Amino acid sequence: MTDKDALKLEEMGYKPELKRGYNVWQVLGVGFGLTNSWFGVSASLVTGISSGGPMMIIYGVIIVAFTALGVGGSLSELASAFPNSGGQYYWTTILAPEKYGSFLAYMCGALAWPGAVFTSASVTLSIATGVIGMWTMTHPGFEPAAWQVFIAYELANIATFVFNSHSRILPLMGSYALYVSLFSMVLITLVVLICARGNYQDAHFVFVEFTNNTGWSSGGIAFIVGLIGPAWGFSCLDCATHLAEEVPRPEKMVPIAIMGTVGIGFATAFVYSISVFFAVKDLDAIVNTVTGVPILELYYQALGSKAGAVCLELLVVLTAVGCNAACNTWQARLLWSFSRDRGMPGSHIWSYVHPTLGVPFNAHLMSCIWVGLLGLLYLGSTTAFNSIITGCLIFQLLSYSIPVVCLLCYGRDNITHGTFWLGKWGYLANFVCLGYALFALVFFSFPAVMPADAGNMNYICVVLGIYVAYALIYWFARGKRTFRTAAERQETAVEILQSEDMKVIHESVSSKDGEKC
Repeated sequence: MTDKDALKLEEMGYKPELKRGYNVWQVLGVGFGLTNSWFGVSASLVTGISSGGPMMIIYGVIIVAFTALGVGGSLSELASAFPNSGGQYYWTTILAPEKYGSFLAYMCGALAWPGAVFTSASVTLSIATGVIGMWTMTHPGFEPAAWQVFIAYELANIATFVFNSHSRILPLMGSYALYVSLFSMVLITLVVLICARGNYQDAHFVFVEFTNNTGWSSGGIAFIVGLIGPAWGFSCLDCATHLAEEVPRPEKMVPIAIMGTVGIGFATAFVYSISVFFAVKDLDAIVNTVTGVPILELYYQALGSKAGAVCLELLVVLTAVGCNAACNTWQARLLWSFSRDRGMPGSHIWSYVHPTLGVPFNAHLMSCIWVGLLGLLYLGSTTAFNSIITGCLIFQLLSYSIPVVCLLCYGRDNITHGTFWLGKWGYLANFVCLGYALFALVFFSFPAVMPADAGNMNYICVVLGIYVAYALIYWFARGKRTFRTAAERQETAVEILQSEDMKVIHESVSSKDGEKC
């Protein structure tokens, strides 16, 4: 099976460089471990509570899960038809008009990688704030400072870099991310419900009561702005596509991982959200907690014990560790595969696969360096740093939209589809994906609170504008001459296959000569 997978990859114009060491559960573990919907609800709790209260998050999970089906279905179809670690940018080269194919593929890849880096930075921050929050809760009078969070952030980044530098560990980390996340979610849910028994909130508070503390005069806008929390919990669905060269039968396994991520994500996030919100006693205390970790305060209200709350938060942090490991796997593969087609400055450096470690080490190092540098932004402005959470969503969705638009223009019936194919339902998935991307681009650029000023403004428009300007400048200055075209990949494929044929002939002749002797 691996030889067949290798042949398919060679026909695409690439030499197999990575070991296919993942099984379906491990690639699902990486995919779900990164998306981790219930953890996303926990980490972004304050945004949803301020924008509508518990009901906003519960209904937000339902709404975003539906859009995730469209996004996941669209990605799964393409991943099944064209299994390649390049993911969305590679699909674009196949589906886009020849005249614009290279440019669109370049822009797609250029948007995808920073989205992954922004995601890693946001997850790393959640680890740091979780650790500092636990210390704050158990040490009355302690006031956390930004520099302390920064140090914890950088230590978490370094630790994740070390863990992700060995190919033998990564499949195990995939299993860890899946099982620890599910175990933590079930245990936390049960403990919270059992300890809060007899003091539950009524159903009206959980499912109906709308609380708008954003300053937006429109409740609808407040609700929409709050969707960024649940949206963060269903992001990064392309993760598994970038492991296509590390799993057998990727045309089947990758779609299972993507759609499994959406299904498990909805089930866990929905049940978890309802359960913990029945245990809430004081919303204001959760929003304004001195720990800086709202979910930790919620656990404390439910259990009435600081030690118990810290134990539950520790499970959240351990889940975040698996999430960050998956995120680093994802961002390194994105940079490596894009550099393989000369899409980045210094591509020859980032496309290197370490022969002993078995990972794209330089791409991994480069990605972690950028995550570390983004930590400096937190020291300067938490508002600016928080904008990158929005960035991780918008950059990703824009990169998904490009191949989906190309697929619709090319004609869904004009491609040789893989084992996963939605047929006519695929049109619905594609339009949901595109509609969601447009929706996010517009509404997730709004400030979270009003009135907006320099201290609470959402700077994602500035970040996106500057980055797109850079990408365009690089393309016209150098990229359009160096980026590998579809024709060049086809030439490479012919060369690889011819060399493989010669190798087979040589081995056959050698075998016959040996038999004669």
